[in-house]
Amino acid sequence: MRVLQIVPSISLVYGGPSQMVRGLSGALAQAGAEVTVLTTDSNGDVDQPPLDVPLDRPVAVDGYQIRYFRCSPFRRYKFSVPLLRWLNAHAQEFDVAHIHALFSPVSSLAATVARSRQLPYVLRPLGTLDPADLQKKRRLKQLYAAVLERPNLAGAGAIHFTSPQEALVSERFGVKTQDWVIPLGVTPPPEVDGADQAAIAQRYSIPADVPKLLFMSRIDPKKGIDILLPALEQLQRDGLKFHLILCGGNPQDPRYEQQVQQQIKTSPLANCTTLTGFVTGPAKAALLALADIFVLPSYYENFGIAVAEAMVAGKPVVISDQVYIWQDIQTAHAGWVCPPQLAPLTANLRQAIQSPADCQQRGANARNYAQTHYSWDGIAQQTLSAYRSLLSLN
Repeated sequence: MRVLQIVPSISLVYGGPSQMVRGLSGALAQAGAEVTVLTTDSNGDVDQPPLDVPLDRPVAVDGYQIRYFRCSPFRRYKFSVPLLRWLNAHAQEFDVAHIHALFSPVSSLAATVARSRQLPYVLRPLGTLDPADLQKKRRLKQLYAAVLERPNLAGAGAIHFTSPQEALVSERFGVKTQDWVIPLGVTPPPEVDGADQAAIAQRYSIPADVPKLLFMSRIDPKKGIDILLPALEQLQRDGLKFHLILCGGNPQDPRYEQQVQQQIKTSPLANCTTLTGFVTGPAKAALLALADIFVLPSYYENFGIAVAEAMVAGKPVVISDQVYIWQDIQTAHAGWVCPPQLAPLTANLRQAIQSPADCQQRGANARNYAQTHYSWDGIAQQTLSAYRSLLSLN
């Protein structure tokens, strides 16, 4: 089967969506599919240089190919005229296209091209159909949906949601859709020995004798940082000892990232917080290994790949019930779940910090659940089966 994955960017600065496309493509290739990823060289939306990659020629990665195209014009929106031209010329060489992101011009127009070239396609919204997300720039999105996304949804062979709750709450603009619910996969982090953990702790001045809370996600208003910090300040006033490790950046809104950093630096949390910025590779693996508890009190999260990564690393998680895999965490007894509100979040964090033995057990539960349910091999087989079902109807 010849599969085309289309995504505005696979730079890791954009977090989970990029990781997902890389992971899925590799797993599909391992399962026997011929996979090509179409994407741009976008590497941030403000002053960051583009990815240093070959343009408009195949780059072999883990059994599949990536074709990068220049992000131009409209750099902030990760647009690419050359990508769309290539798709128009080569669409009939593929059996199915899997298009990631709605309300992104290159993805929206890619769906339009696929439809015109009679290439069956699947859309993965990435949470953009969540009512909370649709409130951002609401009038513009209403117009955009009427012109582009409603026809794209109507023409799609299926809509790929990553959790039942995402499928339940998502807007379809009056279109009847065929829905797939297929979770994201997660690649277990490499083993990190004690020496590497000690080195990362020394690098970031992280103490060894207190519980370490890890926030590792994009620094964005939707992530619930505005309730996380007051919750931790309250626990600090109550005399609890802990250390917060705040990892992440925001290439689309660096001002908010700077605002959060400044808030911490001028608060009582300054002396028990490490700000790392965006991390990846060995540093990310070492920080995950070093942490005792993972926390993400998001206001909405269609899946929460960072949560799944923490789980497979054996960490108990403290999350909101708007991280849409929260039922998995409850089922597995893998952490604590609460509404994205200050009082319940404070209570859950207090319980987690004060219960090291319970944390250890919930972390083991988290790893076991993630290894079973978020395996890329299993998800690739489920996705290929869904592709075959779709193609049998065309």
